[in-house]
Amino acid sequence: MTKFPHLKQDFAASLVVFLVALPLCVGVAVASGVPAELGLITGIVGGVVTGLMRGSTLQVSGPAAGLTVLVFEAVREFGLPALGVIVLAAGLLQLAMGALRLGRWFRAISVSVVEGMLAGIGLVIIAGQLYAAAGLTAPASGVDRILGLPGAAADALGSTAALASLAIGAGTIAVMTLWKRLPKKAQTVPGALAAVVLATLATSAFSLPVSTVEVQGLLGSIQPPGADAFGELANPAILGTILAFTLIASAESLFSAAAVDRLHDGQRTEYDKELMAQGVGNAVCGVLGALPMTAVIVRSSANVQAGAKTKASRVMHGVWLLLFAAALPATLALIPIPALASILVHAGWKLIPFRGIVSLWRGHRGEALILVVTAVAIVAVNMFEGVLIGLALSVAKTAWEASHLKTQVIDKSAGPIQVYLSGNATFLRLPKILDSLEALPQDRPIELDLSGLHHLDHACRTALENWAERHSAVGTEPVRMTDRSGAEATSG
Repeated sequence: MTKFPHLKQDFAASLVVFLVALPLCVGVAVASGVPAELGLITGIVGGVVTGLMRGSTLQVSGPAAGLTVLVFEAVREFGLPALGVIVLAAGLLQLAMGALRLGRWFRAISVSVVEGMLAGIGLVIIAGQLYAAAGLTAPASGVDRILGLPGAAADALGSTAALASLAIGAGTIAVMTLWKRLPKKAQTVPGALAAVVLATLATSAFSLPVSTVEVQGLLGSIQPPGADAFGELANPAILGTILAFTLIASAESLFSAAAVDRLHDGQRTEYDKELMAQGVGNAVCGVLGALPMTAVIVRSSANVQAGAKTKASRVMHGVWLLLFAAALPATLALIPIPALASILVHAGWKLIPFRGIVSLWRGHRGEALILVVTAVAIVAVNMFEGVLIGLALSVAKTAWEASHLKTQVIDKSAGPIQVYLSGNATFLRLPKILDSLEALPQDRPIELDLSGLHHLDHACRTALENWAERHSAVGTEPVRMTDRSGAEATSG
């Protein structure tokens, strides 16, 4: 025990994480439109492979609800065999970014963009899984899913099978919600797992006409990508999907790492090494034809709260997933799909930062607007372009704020008019500067003081010099200009 002083704590934590991860791995796979076993394979790789690597000690990786929408769209557009190629390529890109020490730069991404991304994903997940909870087929686009919900509700009310599915789904969410009010000892079993077990028992006991998970067997589900799948790389559209997988999975993993670091006092995350660990895991998942992985905050926080001390807990959780998939695969066939859909609805709801939006609106309305626009763009267009829109808005807002400029005009009726510029004079503020200067009377001497500027770009300096020459040409005294160094100059 001296060699493994924390084995007892890590063993107990690994069981908790396994129980949390099991329904999520299966649910994410089913919602992504792939065999349930592929979700378990990604969970196993996230534990046994990524779990052994350096980076973040207590963070747990596996299939994430945040990539469900992207995986579903990729499988629909390029086919299941191409998924392995996409995930493999994304993993290799993550490895390259980690080797180039780009991991730390992901922390520079605006939090509003990330939260907007998660909110948009949450909305699409909720809309799509509500159809699955009723046993219906969801429309392809996010907008159609949301607009089609009233019609889907009407269809469900007229179908006994749909009502049975909805009852199982509603019961699953009720159990997960009420489970948190039980005594702490009862909560040792995760609410999601308890809800799935109860839903499975109810479906079997009452012989409800509810669809269940299709099982192929662990080995039967592993389909390494073949030559035809690699041929898809010639399709330019797949390159955008690979980039989207890479950026979103990396951002979600590294933001999760930052959140997990705040939950414990142990070793801090090494961001570049963590990015490489995620890259190795995704490369292995790609070779096996499985789902992409990210670090998952739900499993990671459960790991910390269960008392984990070392990476052994996450490795052992991967071993328990492997043993379950190998020894009890038939158990998956008993799980009702509406129960899994409801778990994803619950997860999607938690991705939407309602309180964060309210607090942002009170203090930083620009950031709140970026969050909302990013979420809406993901629903209306797609995830990759939605995130790019959010990033573009964030950069534009930062550029606008960085060019903040104050213009002060002091006219004492007698003597020269004094103009003070302070802040950052960039081309973005140039129209405002020139409007203020050109409104000054041309029959009075002007003193333009630039010493309060933190930054003066070339466009602004050239424009100010041209204005000074034009103003001085009227026959008045030349404009006296004090530059940022305090030196005076006259024009004319």
